[in-house]
Amino acid sequence: MANLTFIGATRQVTGSCYLLETGTSTILLECGMYQGSPEVERQNRQGFPFDIQQLDAVVISHTHLDHCGLLPRLVREGYRGPIYMTPATHDLLEVMLRDAAYLEEKDTEWENRQRLRAGKQLIEPLYTEMDVDETLGLREVLAYGEKLSIATDIILTYHDAGHILGSAIVEIQHGKGAAKKTLVFSGDLGNSNTALLDSPAVIQHADTLLLESTYGDRQHRSLPATLEELRAVLHTAMDEGGNVLIPSFTIGRSQEILFWLGKFYRDGQLKQQKVFLDSPMAIAASDIYRKHLHLFNDTDARAFRDTIQDGWDAWLPPLTFTRSPEESMQINKISGGSIIIAGSGMCTGGRIRHHLKNNLWRNNTHVVIVGFQAQGTTGRALVDGAGRISIFGKEIAVNAAIHTLNGFSAHADQQQLLDWAGQLAAPRPDLYLVHGELEEMLTLQKRFHQQHDWYANIPRPGERIELN
Repeated sequence: MANLTFIGATRQVTGSCYLLETGTSTILLECGMYQGSPEVERQNRQGFPFDIQQLDAVVISHTHLDHCGLLPRLVREGYRGPIYMTPATHDLLEVMLRDAAYLEEKDTEWENRQRLRAGKQLIEPLYTEMDVDETLGLREVLAYGEKLSIATDIILTYHDAGHILGSAIVEIQHGKGAAKKTLVFSGDLGNSNTALLDSPAVIQHADTLLLESTYGDRQHRSLPATLEELRAVLHTAMDEGGNVLIPSFTIGRSQEILFWLGKFYRDGQLKQQKVFLDSPMAIAASDIYRKHLHLFNDTDARAFRDTIQDGWDAWLPPLTFTRSPEESMQINKISGGSIIIAGSGMCTGGRIRHHLKNNLWRNNTHVVIVGFQAQGTTGRALVDGAGRISIFGKEIAVNAAIHTLNGFSAHADQQQLLDWAGQLAAPRPDLYLVHGELEEMLTLQKRFHQQHDWYANIPRPGERIELN
């Protein structure tokens, strides 16, 4: 009898981690970082609730840190087995983990200076770049649709999730003969309105389904309405002489925004003459996107795919990549009329904080929120209407206009989740909702009952179930 333990992203959005034990093999599905408030992020320093030495393999769905960000810590503590991922995830993982290690070491250095002055015990970083080097050496790739035996009684197959480049729906067949069963983990399912990537693959069969529920309580605004709202914001900001700040996730959202800005430019609808992608990690990820053009869809992205071979600025001529800190600082010397895309997506780190500090207090600044904002983050405070926020220990008045454009979300919305899961053949699998805050899960649970007469379980952190 196989067992599954829900470790992370259980009644919360981040920290994806699940342990599959068959009696013969032990597989870790995801090893994600907790992101959000300091209280949430303290979970990253808790011990792993399993024996690392018993793991036969680790399986990763994609490269967002809440799905892979604790891999180097797992390796630091002794794991030396294979880590499976898609080819695009293989390339993007180095970008994500090296940046995470750099920030972890810098943040720990700053924290220890404060602790030293206060006479407190010093701390070590979660992991270092050396741990990342060892982690990257354990990568094993598996293309979409291919089957691979990764343990004695476990076969892995990846399917396109349409969320970010290389993102995957994970299918795991466990057991042998008549006892063979199928566990499907949706990973992060893509928004079917996404321009660059294909819609999530249809899965025919599962005995157990783990389904994300990030937007389980709402519908995204239609793409045409979202694009019209973005155009209006850009035009208003230009007329007022202010800057547009777009906090954006490094992989996926940044490239999607650049795509649409290029469309506006080509249609003569972009007034701004300066567009900055101010994130070394997003720039590196954008270069990797150009290596995997075959993963783009043939409908919306065909012209883009052909043009971008000559560089991103061939698609969007006003675009400037700012790699160095000095180039980033020069942006804030421009009085207005620019579009600044910078990380992090939830405004918890990265260069966006500097731009917020320099622009939030201006009443002609426009901040465009294009992704999910977890509780306890600066981005969530802005969305919730905070009048003042703290950045680098200083209070900043929020006089800027804050716009939330969920139509750009890389996640499926409530109806898309219901429709995707509803395509599974009868008999319906046992359904477990993960990757969502409890309120969103309860709403989606109710909708599954109403639309499909299907009970959706909401597991608790640490809950262990038998996979019948």
